[in-house]
Amino acid sequence: MIPRHLEPVLRKAARQYPVVSLTGPRQSGKTTLIREAFPRHQYASLEVPDQREFAQEDPKGFLGQFSGKVILDEVQRTPHLFSYIQGIVDESQEAGQFILTGSQNFLLAQHTSQTLAGRCATFHLLPFSRPELARQPMMDLAVLGKAAPKVSGKPPARSLFETLFIGGYPRIFDKHLDPQDWLRNYYQAYVEKDVRDVLNVGDLETFGRFLRLCAGRSGQLLNLSSLAGDAGISHTTARRWLSVLEASFLVFLLRPYHRNFNKRLVKSPKLYFLDSGLLCYLLRIRSPDDLRFHAARGAVFESWVVSEIVKNYVHRGLEPDAYFWRDSSAHEIDLVIERGKGRVPVEAKSGETFASDFLDGIRYWRRLADEKDQPAALVYGGETSYVREGVVVTSWKTWG
Repeated sequence: MIPRHLEPVLRKAARQYPVVSLTGPRQSGKTTLIREAFPRHQYASLEVPDQREFAQEDPKGFLGQFSGKVILDEVQRTPHLFSYIQGIVDESQEAGQFILTGSQNFLLAQHTSQTLAGRCATFHLLPFSRPELARQPMMDLAVLGKAAPKVSGKPPARSLFETLFIGGYPRIFDKHLDPQDWLRNYYQAYVEKDVRDVLNVGDLETFGRFLRLCAGRSGQLLNLSSLAGDAGISHTTARRWLSVLEASFLVFLLRPYHRNFNKRLVKSPKLYFLDSGLLCYLLRIRSPDDLRFHAARGAVFESWVVSEIVKNYVHRGLEPDAYFWRDSSAHEIDLVIERGKGRVPVEAKSGETFASDFLDGIRYWRRLADEKDQPAALVYGGETSYVREGVVVTSWKTWG
């Protein structure tokens, strides 16, 4: 098993809270992680029909069969269990008594916040990050943009474009599967199972078209009216469907940064996919070589850069403190990382060779913000890291 950065965070929470909840997209490795982190807990999956039927018909009897601490997998399928869990933990006050997992964050979060408020610590597990696959520690955000990072450990087994094309879903690596075949099945299972269960969508073809249109807009400002019109649905439906994609951990909405600037700023978020492999599949990119010359290459790379930062925060048990900045004249910074009272502008460029104009956005930001000597970073597709004009030019090999 490839170690997950979230594991020590989960263990610590289980020593402090009676209930620990873990959500994330399907096939992100939640079950593997919790069984590795809590090997002495008993285990039950509510995906198994007879277990789910037992829990639905006799919740007290179902919970009573466990003599100690227990993992309940996909527990959102039996929401009435939460009230009984509340009663048990209120009586025993034992830390780590229940470990709950679920792939549908919107359902699990709703029940834990309503029934287990103050008793439950909630975390999210996303697909593998680059450092996890390289068996390296996470990037230290406290030094981001201050010094050129060094490549540690063995060189990456895959090139940049292979890394982007494959993505990070664990089963692809565990079973050495063809990523396109696996992602096609994953996509079909997600649309046909989760979407139908949650949204009660009758026309799955329209939803599939909506999802691919979202992929085509990755890295762009979100225009719901345009998206809805192209998909042939209402603005309200588009908003509802997008919220499900976000709650399913397929997409991430990066909010605009708006502090301490007098220039007119955009207010719309930017849309990103949290797995570059799934994004490539939806864009019908068929190989790493296709990606190298594809018109969406820059958008895929930028989406990957943003997703790695999101994973860095989420796998520490933190909310992402990341934004983008853009003014009415289309001057833009791809990422703004808040760090205490400071902020670090980050640009993403897929080019494998550094060019001076890569820094144009950061130069403009620094003049406008009067932050000439403040930390800044550029992530690019090259092999080496160094400092140029006070900006840390960072190889993709050290990002995440």
